[in-house]
Amino acid sequence: MRPPNVIYIYADDLGRGLLSCYGQRHFRTPHIDRLAAEGLRFTQAYGCAVCAPARASLLTGYHDCHAGTWSFSKAGIYQELSTGGRSVEEIRELINTTGFRERPDEVFLADVAKAAGLVTGQVGKLEWGFSTTPERLARHGWDYHFGYYDHLRCHGFYPPFLWENGVRVDVPGNAHADCGRTYGEETPENREKSERRGGRAVYSQDLFNRKIEAFIRAHADRPFFLYHPSQLPHGPIAVPEVHPGVRDAGGLTLWEKEYASMVLRLDDTVGLIYRLLEDLNLLDDTVILFASDNGHEPYYIEEGRCSGGWRTLDGRRIDYIDLNYTAELVGDVFNGTDGMSGKKLYSLEGGARIPFIVRCPGGAQPGAVSDHVLANYDTMATLAELLGVQLPAWKDGVSYLPVLQGREQPQHDHVVFAGHNGPALVTPDGWKVRYLVPVRRFQLFHLPDDYREERNLAAEEPARLRAMAARLVGACDGNLHHGTWQHHKAVRVDEYLAGSGPEEAFPKPVR
Repeated sequence: MRPPNVIYIYADDLGRGLLSCYGQRHFRTPHIDRLAAEGLRFTQAYGCAVCAPARASLLTGYHDCHAGTWSFSKAGIYQELSTGGRSVEEIRELINTTGFRERPDEVFLADVAKAAGLVTGQVGKLEWGFSTTPERLARHGWDYHFGYYDHLRCHGFYPPFLWENGVRVDVPGNAHADCGRTYGEETPENREKSERRGGRAVYSQDLFNRKIEAFIRAHADRPFFLYHPSQLPHGPIAVPEVHPGVRDAGGLTLWEKEYASMVLRLDDTVGLIYRLLEDLNLLDDTVILFASDNGHEPYYIEEGRCSGGWRTLDGRRIDYIDLNYTAELVGDVFNGTDGMSGKKLYSLEGGARIPFIVRCPGGAQPGAVSDHVLANYDTMATLAELLGVQLPAWKDGVSYLPVLQGREQPQHDHVVFAGHNGPALVTPDGWKVRYLVPVRRFQLFHLPDDYREERNLAAEEPARLRAMAARLVGACDGNLHHGTWQHHKAVRVDEYLAGSGPEEAFPKPVR
């Protein structure tokens, strides 16, 4: 019997509140909504708090609080090809010796698909850390790959070159080493400066769409696994034009409409994939998963509208310890966190809880909504069960395939994820413990009664706190510092231990 095709669409920094099937009111995301209407929409799915560990966790089936499981090499290194720094050979040598310290028999996500006879392809943003190479992509199990090899270059949407199976593919009309990166805040000066710059002819998502279509058409007669890690809607904001779906939306500035257009561009890609599968009579033979790597980030900073992630509208500093991000405090018109506290980078719900939708033909009742608690690192186990592949016992994930098929499913004992200032652990009944490394403080929340994490119950529930803190320490392999994503950077020893106080050890992140 032929195994199903699998397509995994991985959004970048897409808070679930940005999708109309999760409550967005300023615009509609009709193609993603259709997946939800024909499939299963999850309300308690967790990614990671930031993109690089999220991608590593997805591909390896491990959570991101382990000691020394992987390290991330430096971003931006591929810009040296445009600025006269290292050669391609020097870059590959550096990256290939600074990556995942895998065991000889390690299994990656694409390996699971290959073991079942599926051809594997990856199109889009790099699938690993902050920089990668063809050798790493081959080791991770990809038969075909097209896209970026450098995370920093993904902050621009007009690359002068991309990579296809290790071969550099130049993009005529795109002239900038930084891939045409735009401005981070809407001001008349920034807009004028960006428009004067020029050298931005071809939008990266359009390139991805063509390669996605070509891959599906080329393998329509055999099972395939296609992974599309998109750049969208990660900022800085950049689109060729305002999308028709938001052009006439009331109450939004041009800047906000341009950001919404990035979300709608991704929605269009989902629509393209869906229509293509229909045309090729593959729709009922294909499992489609749609998710995000982490929670929301408000890129539409504009004076008098949105203050961003570090200050409230009235000028108070958000420290994610005693004062947390909320849409109301910063003027987030889109409410991308869906009412939760926190955002990308932090272990609050708004930083780690993600949209998660699966269209699985013959599965659960179409349009169903599930409160099953799942984690980013569960996907490998799920794919293995779906395809009948034996998964190594040392992985962290638990398959959620029974939920997709409408059957009962035992819950995780807990899910765990790292954050910029410390890790968190959540149980199926909604208890959450969070450790704040800079101030050496635990917080305890009961999410069913406290969706916004505003009432710390640590003092009221000392026994529960002790028990959950012990579980969190165990998940972090005995050291809670492993639950900070910075710990996995290749230069972490110098950066992480620099300085004597929490401000030096945990500087404000730079977007």
